[in-house]
Amino acid sequence: MSTEQHVTAHAGFAYGVIGADLHVFGDGSPVYLLHDWRPAPAAGPDWLRELPSRMLNARFEVVPFTGREAELAELRAWRDEGPRLAVRWTHAPGGQGKTRLAARFAEETQGAGWRVITAVHGPGSVQPPPGSEDVTVDGHAGVLLVVDYADRWPLTHLTWLLRNAVLHRPGVRTRVLLLARTADAWPAVRSALRNIEAATSSRLLAELPDTAMMYGAARAAFAERYGLPPAPGPPPPPYGLTLALHMAALVDVDATASGRHPPPDLAGLTVYLLDREHLHWATLHARGGPHATPPPAMNRAVFAAALTGTLDRPTASAVVAGLGTGHPPGRVLDDHAYCYPAAEPGRGTVLEPLYPDRLAEDFLALTLPGHDADYPAMAWAPEVTARLLGPHAGRAVTFLAAAAQRWPHVGPRHLYPPLAHAPRLALAAGSAALSALAALDDIPLALLAAIEDEFPAGGHVELNAGMAALTRRVVAELLARDGGPRARAAGYHHLSTRLLNAGLDDEALDAARRSVDAARELDDVPELAASLGRLGDCLTHNGRPSEALRATEEAAALLRPLTEAAPARHEPQYAGLLTDLARRLAAAGRHREALVASESATARWRRLAAADPSHTEGLAAALQALGGHLNDHRRWDEGLAATRESASLRLALAEGNMAAHEPHLVSGLVTLAASLAALGEQEMSLKAARQAVESLRALARTDPAAHEPGLAAALMDLGATLNEAGLHAEALDTTAESVAVRRRLHRTNPGAHARDLASVLSNLSHLLLEAGRPDEALAAAGEGVQLLDPLHTDTPGIHRADLAKCVSLHAVCLVATGRHKAGLVMAVRAVRLYEAAWQADPERHGFDLARVLRHLGLLLADSGHDAEALGAWENALALAEAYGHVIPPACAGFTAELRGDLDAVRARAR
Repeated sequence: MSTEQHVTAHAGFAYGVIGADLHVFGDGSPVYLLHDWRPAPAAGPDWLRELPSRMLNARFEVVPFTGREAELAELRAWRDEGPRLAVRWTHAPGGQGKTRLAARFAEETQGAGWRVITAVHGPGSVQPPPGSEDVTVDGHAGVLLVVDYADRWPLTHLTWLLRNAVLHRPGVRTRVLLLARTADAWPAVRSALRNIEAATSSRLLAELPDTAMMYGAARAAFAERYGLPPAPGPPPPPYGLTLALHMAALVDVDATASGRHPPPDLAGLTVYLLDREHLHWATLHARGGPHATPPPAMNRAVFAAALTGTLDRPTASAVVAGLGTGHPPGRVLDDHAYCYPAAEPGRGTVLEPLYPDRLAEDFLALTLPGHDADYPAMAWAPEVTARLLGPHAGRAVTFLAAAAQRWPHVGPRHLYPPLAHAPRLALAAGSAALSALAALDDIPLALLAAIEDEFPAGGHVELNAGMAALTRRVVAELLARDGGPRARAAGYHHLSTRLLNAGLDDEALDAARRSVDAARELDDVPELAASLGRLGDCLTHNGRPSEALRATEEAAALLRPLTEAAPARHEPQYAGLLTDLARRLAAAGRHREALVASESATARWRRLAAADPSHTEGLAAALQALGGHLNDHRRWDEGLAATRESASLRLALAEGNMAAHEPHLVSGLVTLAASLAALGEQEMSLKAARQAVESLRALARTDPAAHEPGLAAALMDLGATLNEAGLHAEALDTTAESVAVRRRLHRTNPGAHARDLASVLSNLSHLLLEAGRPDEALAAAGEGVQLLDPLHTDTPGIHRADLAKCVSLHAVCLVATGRHKAGLVMAVRAVRLYEAAWQADPERHGFDLARVLRHLGLLLADSGHDAEALGAWENALALAEAYGHVIPPACAGFTAELRGDLDAVRARAR
């Protein structure tokens, strides 16, 4: 099997990866780096004892794997059972043992013949070594990818990683283990995984129940490095955190070796270990010669490294130059690297921070003034923090927030003031940092509110999880101060929006219901209407369209009289509700009412935009929706005009911010393609449909939850257009892709996507029949019927026409596969369903009923039932003549064929 090597040149040398994709930024630097997992490096006891904290670094595995046998067995089962591709999110606070568990699992998995790969997030801080990394999977039993700090990756970067070709080799068993401190980002990541058909699971790593065993194993391992006999030590301290137990064991052994007494508490353990760092710096300085940077200068460098993390050398040189050490940056960096060597020496990075992370967090806290611990705070530390916080916000804010959870002076004195001065720093720090800030007990509500004021009005794919966490905290704080109905209505309404954007649909629905309940206690119709409208959105996302329609109808009915009495005050809200109502009416099959509501909404937005251009966005949205509703009524010319006007308005709005308007422009292209196809502009329609699909593919790669439904719809429409153009093979492939996307969506949320999956399965069945593949066509049609039957039972008015279409196709497929009796039974059912649909909406379904009656007549005639066939065809002809104007081109040929059928039966009867 051949392999492909991707190589990129950057900063004077080339690097590449063999057997996988290489994702790079515009400047050529990698988004992330892949490399083979490597076992713990050998580290001599003398080197480890120089800085005892080295023994706490999970990378060196000084303490043998202890106490997580149940979790390890669970990981083995996850690896060996289930589908080809599975992704697991394992989360726990820092120091709980995630990295060590993952390392043991990786070692075992590699020993079982798997290729084990790790990924390092790379923008700006990690440079790969010259040459290439070979991660080909040939000859391996499977692939395991381990990603630490997954919650700190931007969602788009993590999504690119999860699409890497190395994870998608046909027939190669693949597992992805993501490690994180919290589960806040997991819903969005899980949503992004839908389009790669991965099984997903998550696991909270709990505290170990047997702390005595863990403490004893750690103490014995450390004693061995010190050359001490494994004598029993004191009883384990009452710490639940694995790292805290290791720290206590290490300090006890180190103190025993040096004839000192260990401190009695966790803060004292931290100070003890940091004192040993200072002692090492002082020892090197006292020796003179190389690596003799004075301890005060080293202190500043170590502090900066804790805030910035590893950096490339030019960036690190600039950081150190601004520290005021009084020494050349190059020498300081070299001496720092001697004390704290890079985890991956070949990558050329410097300023490796203290490990483990908790020790680095505590070092930051103790170096910053304001605590009463027996450790010297530095007057220069606040100024260095303020200077590095901006350019290195991602790590700095996250680490300071973690430190603030344990050290009460860090937040009020060193983190909250700079954030209050520049709240956007919190957004620049990323979603994980927002979640960390939201979890701080002492963070002022005013600061949280100031940060929230900087949030984008809509969603943001990289920040949605963190924004939801912070908004949840803000709303909880506000409602604790004022739990009145107005505060609850507004707070839960706002929270439901953020939760919905973060993919937390169930929680969003609960918040929306609470908002409505509170609003009903108020004598405030606009507030109640707004809450009901948001409830409609949440119900739609949770696959409950009938309830969503009822909520939106109630909202519109409440606001209508107020709008008529005071349009200047209420018309924007009412016009927006009408647009939503039209969409939900159409989904319920009430197309005439949907068009009336859409036309009213558009007229109102047009008046508003004429008086105030700030309402142009509302007008553009209303026109786009109107184009779709006009198309539903086969008023193609008018639909085309509305869609083109909407596109023109959106293009003007997008001049300053194309990214914000691109999804709406693409959605307009889908509607435009449908109008053009109906008007016979096949070439232009096909071009628009292809462009829409291409754009939606790109959008779905960035934010699958938001754009995969649109992509599936666009693929279905493109398949139909391709078929009309005679490109049958491409039409079939495109429609099959739409089915695959819909299946993924349906697995995640069956209620919301069953109807759409059935619709595209009908299209696929039709194309398979045309391609001479009747057995596959029958399976697709049958699946569509199975999906729609229970929906039709619950809400027949909404799903009757959809089910009728699937049943009629199922009848055709049964006949095509030689099952004539079953086909006849199914054709009778299709007629009954379409008769009911026709009675509810004659214009829309009259011609559909004529078609299934003709098919029923053909089956009856083939069975020798000419009289019944004659009756069916006569009814079909009457309907075709009455409703043929709805689809004139199709009707002419259909009517002619139908008259021929009638003549043939009448001739046989004579």
